[in-house]
Amino acid sequence: MGADRTYAYGAAAGVLGDLLLGDPRRGHPVAAFGRAAGAVEGALWHDHRGWGALHTAVCAGGAVALGALAARAVRPSPAASVALTAAATWAVVGGTSLAREARAVGRALEAGDIEAARNRLPHLCGRDPQALDADGIARAVVESVAENTSDAVVGALVWGAVAGVPGLLGFRAVNTLDAMVGHKSPRLRRFGWASARLDDVAGWPGARLTAVLAAAAGPDPRGALRAWKADAGKHPSPNAGPVEAAFAGALGVRLGGTLSYGGRVEHRPVLNGAAGRPVRVTDIDRAVRLSRRVGLLALGGTLAARRLLKGRGK
Repeated sequence: MGADRTYAYGAAAGVLGDLLLGDPRRGHPVAAFGRAAGAVEGALWHDHRGWGALHTAVCAGGAVALGALAARAVRPSPAASVALTAAATWAVVGGTSLAREARAVGRALEAGDIEAARNRLPHLCGRDPQALDADGIARAVVESVAENTSDAVVGALVWGAVAGVPGLLGFRAVNTLDAMVGHKSPRLRRFGWASARLDDVAGWPGARLTAVLAAAAGPDPRGALRAWKADAGKHPSPNAGPVEAAFAGALGVRLGGTLSYGGRVEHRPVLNGAAGRPVRVTDIDRAVRLSRRVGLLALGGTLAARRLLKGRGK
């Protein structure tokens, strides 16, 4: 069995595992990585970019090295290689858990239980839920579904297609480090700089592919492309901007605006403001369905691209 088929079978099995099983309730490999990265942070922390860069190199480099060693160890056995790729893909792809959490918030809002929705929102994103009304919570959920479609699904599949198991584990490590130390709190502004910048670089191709696929799979392709072109550059994140703008245009809603993180209020530009309407609770399920379609298209597209590029390299 060729390396391309081995990866393709394993990646498809891993995505299927995520669809059927979702994330484990306990003992998730990403959580284990987070604990290890937290221990390294405790040992290395200094209010300095250089120490932050060392933390990023140790943690992300360790994940890539672990993936490379594991892939090399099972290379003689196609069955073991498929199993390793499937396990790695299942561990780093989080589309089912994303959909589950988004719909849980949506059900609470539909039932009129805003306190339950506020209590559930932190499972999905870092917004301050007490600062949000029902419409604000629905908007936060749609934005999180859009951004995490790139971070938790498409980006991982892109790097898996490029570099196999090391690419899968490396991307998830970088994304996790950004979530842990990449925000601009006083303690982490300098220490987390390297993780945040590396995440911007690693997430760039997946974010653009997500935006393209959202336009292709959404109900309003022209609206998605128009919002992406007009508004993506206004977003403070170079990767969340294209994704959220494309989702906004595809779904015909307005995203962005005022939000609060950790007591800090941000006034972000409105995405698809001219053509979109305010987000409604029913848009949560529409966003989840679009996210699912984008993820499946990304799997097929990245596998096809990997096979084409590998074939040209022979």
